[in-house]
Amino acid sequence: MKKTLLLPFLSLLLVSAGSTAWAQQVYRCAGAAGGPPEYINNAKDAQNRNCKLLSGGNVTIVQGTAVNKAPPARVANATPASGGSRTDAGPEQRARDSDSRAILEAELKKSEAKLAELQKEYNNGEPEKQGIEGRNYQRYLDRVAEMKDSIARNQSDIAGIRRELSRLPAAN
Repeated sequence: MKKTLLLPFLSLLLVSAGSTAWAQQVYRCAGAAGGPPEYINNAKDAQNRNCKLLSGGNVTIVQGTAVNKAPPARVANATPASGGSRTDAGPEQRARDSDSRAILEAELKKSEAKLAELQKEYNNGEPEKQGIEGRNYQRYLDRVAEMKDSIARNQSDIAGIRRELSRLPAAN
């Protein structure tokens, strides 16, 4: 009997103590030079700065980042960091472009060969069952789904490589 009367009393005591212990006064002060307002919780500072007391709810302040007002630099207009001249039409740039094209074409051939191998193994959605998959059909279905995802990823990779190749200047 004592425990049942004591529990509501203790919970009431904790709630009343908690509400006064956690209550905090927040003041809003005008920002300097027309900037954003400041929020402080020191009563003396607020009185000295002629701030207004906020009431009626919690206040959450998230500091933002400064806005960059300069337009973003364009790559075409940028100057090299080394201070040298640009080599857009020079032999060095053409050599880099041909190296890039050769690397991308090799990647494309590798990816296409892998895709052909995956599609052969996938067998139009009915690959051969392996080991325990004869008794565990869910394992078979999981492997088929993984194969299908792998084929989709490979096709996406091939499309990306072709896009990159189309962006390079034509080979001479």
